[in-house]
Amino acid sequence: MRATRRTVLSGMSASAIGGVSMSLNAQSTPDRASLSIASPNGRLVARILLPQRSVDYPLWSAMLDGRTIIEPSPLALVLGNGRLLGPHARYLDQTTSTIDDSWTPPYGIAATYDGRAHQVEARFEDRRSRIRFAIRLLAHDDGVAVRFVLLAAPGGKVELGGEAMTFRFPTGTEIWSSRDEGEFARSAPGRINPVPHPELTNSTDKGALADTPLLATTPDGLSLSLSESDRLHYPRPMFAPGDTEQSVTTRLMHFPGRATGYSGPGETHAAPLFSVETPFTTPWRLILASETPAKLLEKAGLVATLATPNRLGDTGWIRPGRAFRIRKPYSHAGAMEGIAFAEKRKLDYIEFDAHWYGDGTDPSDATRPIDGLDMAAIVAEARRRNIGTILYVDRVPAMRQLPDIVATYRRWGVAGVKFGFIWEGRQEDVDFIYDLVKTCGDNHLLVNLHDNLRPAGLERTLPNYVALEGVRGNEQFPTARHNVTLPFTRSLSGPIDYTICYDHYRNRTTNAHQLAMAAVYYNPLTFLYWYDAPAKYAAGAWPALRWFDECPTSWDETHAIDGQPGQFVAVARRRGRRWFLGAMTNEDARRITVPLRFLGNGGWRATIFADGAAGAQPRSTPVIISTRNLSAQDELTIDMARSGGQAILFEPAD
Repeated sequence: MRATRRTVLSGMSASAIGGVSMSLNAQSTPDRASLSIASPNGRLVARILLPQRSVDYPLWSAMLDGRTIIEPSPLALVLGNGRLLGPHARYLDQTTSTIDDSWTPPYGIAATYDGRAHQVEARFEDRRSRIRFAIRLLAHDDGVAVRFVLLAAPGGKVELGGEAMTFRFPTGTEIWSSRDEGEFARSAPGRINPVPHPELTNSTDKGALADTPLLATTPDGLSLSLSESDRLHYPRPMFAPGDTEQSVTTRLMHFPGRATGYSGPGETHAAPLFSVETPFTTPWRLILASETPAKLLEKAGLVATLATPNRLGDTGWIRPGRAFRIRKPYSHAGAMEGIAFAEKRKLDYIEFDAHWYGDGTDPSDATRPIDGLDMAAIVAEARRRNIGTILYVDRVPAMRQLPDIVATYRRWGVAGVKFGFIWEGRQEDVDFIYDLVKTCGDNHLLVNLHDNLRPAGLERTLPNYVALEGVRGNEQFPTARHNVTLPFTRSLSGPIDYTICYDHYRNRTTNAHQLAMAAVYYNPLTFLYWYDAPAKYAAGAWPALRWFDECPTSWDETHAIDGQPGQFVAVARRRGRRWFLGAMTNEDARRITVPLRFLGNGGWRATIFADGAAGAQPRSTPVIISTRNLSAQDELTIDMARSGGQAILFEPAD
């Protein structure tokens, strides 16, 4: 990965530098000076409104093409003693910056990520604590972001109890929210109260709280995704109802998510306070902004772009790809069958799931395979066929014996580790995850984390962090409506390990719907055939599986076609000269028309994997395969059965 950064500094000036200016805001707060920042294309404008009196908060606001994203909203951190850092602050000065942090990821939704942005930093001093801090506001063509910088403090340390970063939306805004892998709820911002997950929510923070990201739609047509980036040594945020019907505020987690074996919040796991040493930069609070929900899918790379650049060094060994899970009962013969299946289906990895080591309990030794598994020999055979091996490890052995784990797995030639039941929430949980991923990366091991986690761009900082869960995936067989909400919500903040199934009796969707997921959802390490064994596909031709055989997991270009949360989605992604289009609908049958201008010049041959005649249940609807010759001047009609979908492979015809 390469990144270049160009910074131009200015002092207190009314002249614009890279779209940055200082001016008086005479519209809503005539008594306040404001610092304005515009994105490189000039369409997004954000402002910091400076405190005028000792009781004033610093405020921020943003607009896209003159339409309000957020109205002036308070900015503050909560100190350990309960006081707010923000009000009572004395303004000192400001700097402006023009940034080019464009970079080439080892995997992603595009071959290159645009890092051009404009930034203003306003510096303050808190009158009581004497803490010097800054508020940094950034405007990118895809979104706006804000963060605090703790510059200096007496004793060089600041104790924090949370933050109070507010998002005040225009009247009439609606949001989609969820928590702990639960269902999505639609509400006014101030009435946020998603359905709790029956198994997960009882172990973490209580109340009307939602996980990142939030999807918001404003009354004048804007679509917004609220998330975070660059969370390092800092608790994970949640969203809580704000001080008005149209606002939400951030609340830092006090308890870890999915604290298994723990029945409810208590002193053992609570961490309401944490400390940082100055200088310290808080995570970005980020808003992606678009005229349509679908176009947000093209902007999702900004989450990683705003994160700290690569700390691992060389990434040439990192290989995204498709994976197949081997489950118990484990045996050497079963492992060989899994390797042969992966080779036949052009998969890149096999993964040994839970209980392959020790006796399958938490105290087990994660370096000792159960009887009958010669893991070194299995890994060697898989590598001979260019298939990597990923091994599952629970959180407790990871905490207890990580040095032995990485040393042993590196000696065996293991490609990566899938860690399960990982806690995330408190500062110490975030630090544990960072150290875990970094240690694995230093030993050339990929990492996939499972359970109640949320992305924040760490895949840029530590590029071996190729996948994470934090989603109600297909192992829980959710509804089609849920599946077509995810592209506009959880999947906008980072990789999404959905664990795709095919032709499974518990699926609540058609098989074409399942095929389309491989292109609609972005995950550099995509698990396919989640509940299957190779024997299922031993008989018969299974021609529709060609789509899974060919569909990549990392992309050179993403083109959002259309969609509405909870209704349908259609997106096309390019790898090399081939395009892969996925379309999915909810419980309603649907017909959409797709202009093919994104294909570019020349003739194209389309292989179409479509819903056939609707079955008694969606899962019994067959996949019908056809081919057509098309050009970029054509339009393609896509018909989807109820809970259905369509997957299309476009290849140059010449």
